[in-house]
Amino acid sequence: MPSTFRGLPPTVWTLFAGTIVNRLGHLVTPFLVFLLADRGVTGAETSYVLGALGAGNLLGPALGGVLADRIGRRPTMLIGLLGAAAAQGALFLAPGLWTMAAAALLISAASATVGPAAYALMADSVDPERRQRAYALFGWGVNIGTAVAGVLGGFLAAHGYWLLFAVDAGTLLVYATVVATRLREPLRTPGAGASAGDDGKAAAGLGYGVVFRDRLLLALLPLFGVQLFVYSLTEVALPLAVRDSGLSPAVYGAMAAVNAVLVVALQPVVTARLARLPQLPVQAAGSALIALGVALTGLADSVAGYAASVVVWSLGEVVVAGIAASVVASLAPAAARGRYQGAFGWTWGVARFAALTLGVTLYTGLGAAALWWIALGAGLATAAATLALRGRVAARTAHDLAA
Repeated sequence: MPSTFRGLPPTVWTLFAGTIVNRLGHLVTPFLVFLLADRGVTGAETSYVLGALGAGNLLGPALGGVLADRIGRRPTMLIGLLGAAAAQGALFLAPGLWTMAAAALLISAASATVGPAAYALMADSVDPERRQRAYALFGWGVNIGTAVAGVLGGFLAAHGYWLLFAVDAGTLLVYATVVATRLREPLRTPGAGASAGDDGKAAAGLGYGVVFRDRLLLALLPLFGVQLFVYSLTEVALPLAVRDSGLSPAVYGAMAAVNAVLVVALQPVVTARLARLPQLPVQAAGSALIALGVALTGLADSVAGYAASVVVWSLGEVVVAGIAASVVASLAPAAARGRYQGAFGWTWGVARFAALTLGVTLYTGLGAAALWWIALGAGLATAAATLALRGRVAARTAHDLAA
């Protein structure tokens, strides 16, 4: 294992291994459109199922953050993993459109509850100086699993969609077993961590009031959200651009492979070199690189052109890995880490949902060129605004680093 991640506690490595297993089975969602078509669901009806899938990504993080702080990290992860496994079976057996939509909602909502709990558990287990590396390792595991799943999913789908559901549910159950038997929650001290302007009693409450009272976090989350929106265009607008260039879907698959290979190969090296630098300047630089790479899509009309743009935004993705989640964890009171990560996860869900809706609307309504210019401008503007908050974040987290 790369020296970049040496010294991280067993909890982080367990989450890393479980995440790889889980992402290896992330097969149903990418092939859901094909499954629905095979079952006779029309294009208009498909939007209801996909909309339910997106809505679950908005509900899950909020619920997961509250549960992680109320009942604990491990129980919350088990609820999410087991619920998602059950929902996989429900979707496969669903007899009609609305039952399929309900099952899709449950799959995404249950799956999305796991992230805030896992991120909060890592924050509990790792000192502030190593959190970025821990979160980068987690993201590295996601990319490793996703890269393999892309190949595995195509093979399994050709032999029957039931195999996708079986493997997906199976990996969820394996991860749940790992959580139940291998993970241990460290003792959490409610008063520890950044204060967020509230006393320990307020942070220990059940709702998101502690998050909404944190002005610095409320300034950062929209900036992270716009940056995540720009990045999410690589999943939404990039395939549209490839199609409109007259290239085959296989080209988009190849671009996804280029991204996966670059991230898996470069993540340990880049994280090691950047981990000691101030986080927000690195985040700003990486976000600007992502925005530039996404905007370069507008200049591409060949495989080589698209590959060049993918290389640029993939490098940006490697640069920012783990930073946003680490900053959020450092700002959170120990008793509210789940809710802070839930708020960050919700921001990620909103960004992806916006890319699926607003991004496509801008592409088809105003034209591709307008979308690429908007992405570049928004990415550079939020990178500058993020950099401007460096002093406030450093002041809030200084005592954490000294502890």
